[in-house]
Amino acid sequence: MTTQDIPASENTNPILPTGPIAPIAVICLTQRALPTAKRIAASLQGASVHGLRTRVSTSDVDVAFDNTITHLQQTFSADHVIIGVCASGILIRALAPLLAGKWQDAAVIAVDEAGSMFIPLLGGHHGGNRLVRDLAERLGGQAAITTPGDAMLGLAFDEPPVGWHLANPDAVKPATAALLAGEIARFEIEAGSAAWLTNSNIERSDNGKVRICATPKAIVKNTAETGIPEIIYHPPVISLGVGCERHCEPDELIKLATDTLAANDLSPHSVACVVSIDLKSDEAAVHALASHLGVPARFYDAATLEAEAPRLANPSDIVFAETGCHGVAEGAALAAAGPNGTLVVSKKKSKRATCAIGLSTDDIKPSNIGCSQGRLSIVGIGPGQPGWRSPEASSLISRATNIVGYQMYLDLLGPLIDGKSCHHSDLGAEEARARHALELAATGKDVALIGSGDAGIYALATLVFELLDREDRSDWNRVAIQVSPGISALQAAASRIGAPLGHDFCAISLSDLLTPRDDILRRLKAAAEGDFVIAFYNPVSKRRRDLLAQARDILLDHRGPETPVVLGRQLGRPDEKITIVPLSKLEVDMVDMLTTVLVGSSNSRHITRGENNWVYTPRGYEKKGPDAANAPVHSSGSDANASHAPKNDKAN
Repeated sequence: MTTQDIPASENTNPILPTGPIAPIAVICLTQRALPTAKRIAASLQGASVHGLRTRVSTSDVDVAFDNTITHLQQTFSADHVIIGVCASGILIRALAPLLAGKWQDAAVIAVDEAGSMFIPLLGGHHGGNRLVRDLAERLGGQAAITTPGDAMLGLAFDEPPVGWHLANPDAVKPATAALLAGEIARFEIEAGSAAWLTNSNIERSDNGKVRICATPKAIVKNTAETGIPEIIYHPPVISLGVGCERHCEPDELIKLATDTLAANDLSPHSVACVVSIDLKSDEAAVHALASHLGVPARFYDAATLEAEAPRLANPSDIVFAETGCHGVAEGAALAAAGPNGTLVVSKKKSKRATCAIGLSTDDIKPSNIGCSQGRLSIVGIGPGQPGWRSPEASSLISRATNIVGYQMYLDLLGPLIDGKSCHHSDLGAEEARARHALELAATGKDVALIGSGDAGIYALATLVFELLDREDRSDWNRVAIQVSPGISALQAAASRIGAPLGHDFCAISLSDLLTPRDDILRRLKAAAEGDFVIAFYNPVSKRRRDLLAQARDILLDHRGPETPVVLGRQLGRPDEKITIVPLSKLEVDMVDMLTTVLVGSSNSRHITRGENNWVYTPRGYEKKGPDAANAPVHSSGSDANASHAPKNDKAN
């Protein structure tokens, strides 16, 4: 296994820092703006470049669209953050009819084509201002922020740092107005790293009338009752340590944790993370609790938790015998709270779960403690053209910290993997790649294992699951695995020439490295007798030159010599070539390892219409007779008339 390690970027998406990453659409309307759009997308996790098809090269974008207004409205309605590398007026005119309110609207940012000016048009109070500052700092531009709090006070009360929660957003407006009118603030910082407050331009004294408080306590006074404008924050200083039996019901752990917080007057908004032992990194209840609280789940090995044994309130020899540490919930809570943190709530129990609460003197940054559950995304990138790569595939690759794959496939990803740790190996080292990806994921990393075409068709997904089955390793078994489909070579080839796969078809690999030759020949004969359209994968190699010729001869025993054969080479790439030959004229030298071969059935047809050559396989519609051809077409704004579909379409 040869590897190339590139240091992972420290840049992360500032939007939704403790929950799912908000999808970001970088809108590009001209080829001239494309370099800036790509720089922005490469710097943000979860970002993809959307380009206007008539003005931007579709091979350079992740998503191509035809109508700017429609695409902007659909993207905004899907809760995407929008960064438009275009005139702000276009964004305003498109999105004005959809606006709901400053707390509901996703961030919308306008950027000039040179990337020198970043302007938050919407959602400044919903992460937009923070994102603009972040982008300007990363890319060397200028942030144009116009909200009065930012401009005069040096901060926006309703946009606290990552992890901080504003308990009473309705108090922001009167408190800001009072301070802008000359009132003095009174800071009451009970917990948390509050330099962002104390280093602002706000004038303050012990007798100030505007109260600004940072507390992990759940009790919040009503401004109307006190008559004093006050802003209350819950800083991320609580570590929630948990343990549970295998397959514990999520509701039980959630109830135990939330009841324990409430009984001790602690705000769930000050919980920075849910923490446990790594043996529980795949436990559904732990992840359900973290999701319920909107925070990450982080995990420690037994040795780290055992180091906290002197500080435990309830050490247990039974727990030590089972896990290698004397306390899971308490140990995890203390480890996350840090050496200066304290155990403010000792272990509490339900029937199958435990929890304990640690309190840190500073903000807890989940990314700096323990590790997350490892993730392995097995991603099919299609033939390689960005326009044929699914949005899900691009999102999973953007999210990943580590990329594993054959170097040629990694090269096809371009800026999408800039700044990530990349690991490549030689052609033929598929098991080494799959094993390395599992090893990385088992350490808590987010890994994308890259393959061309579809990940589950003659590709690496099968190998990953074979390794899991064969070795049954506990650390691998705890990894969260997702398979992301891609456009397969057979689909790509078929799309270029018409519809050769319009009726029953099959795929056969002609490589005998892993499949005995006798099995290949037996399947060839069965497919020939069954009159399937056949897609041949791995048709030839430098060493293996005879199986394709044997396949041709077997097929000629069952279908005519003029049966169309489609040869698709380098599909979706600049030197793509599509060739159609009769089956009887198919020669081995016409094909290489970069070619996909589609052989028609006895019903497949090659037609010429105008300047175009097409191959298709009839499905049998002509057998329905002239009445079907003249039947009315029903249309509506929904699928209400789906019952009018032909019976033989129901399988689709």
